[in-house]
Amino acid sequence: MLFIISMCVYMFMVPADEYDHQYYEKGLTFNHDYDLEVQVVKDHAKPIIQINKDNIVITFINAVKGKVTFTRPSDATLDRTFALVSGTQNEVIIPTKGIAPGRWRLVFNWKAGEKEYLYQEEIYVQ
Repeated sequence: MLFIISMCVYMFMVPADEYDHQYYEKGLTFNHDYDLEVQVVKDHAKPIIQINKDNIVITFINAVKGKVTFTRPSDATLDRTFALVSGTQNEVIIPTKGIAPGRWRLVFNWKAGEKEYLYQEEIYVQ
C-alpha cells in the first residue's frame, strides 16, 4: 500500500512533459519545409548575416520579400518577427535596439522571383 501511495505522489511531482500539441500539423508540413530548405542549397541562396553594434545586416543574392522570425530558446515571450524587403543592394537592415542580448534562432521565409525559400540559423546578439 505504501508503494502505491508513494508512486502516486511521485507521478504528481514529476514536471509536465514538453509535448508539442501541434506535432501532427508540423508533420504534415515537414516535406514542404524540407523542400524549401533544399531550394536554398540548390540556388546557393543562403543569406549572409553580419552583426555589428547597431544593426543586423542580412544580404541576399536577389531582391526578396518575406519575413524573419527571431526566436529565443530560453524565453518565448521575447520572440519577434520582422518583414524582409530588400533594398537596391539586396540588403535588409534590422536595428539591434530592442533585441535582448544573447542567443537567437533566426527563421527566414522569403520569396525571390517565383521561388520560395526557408532557412534557419543561430546567432548571438551582444
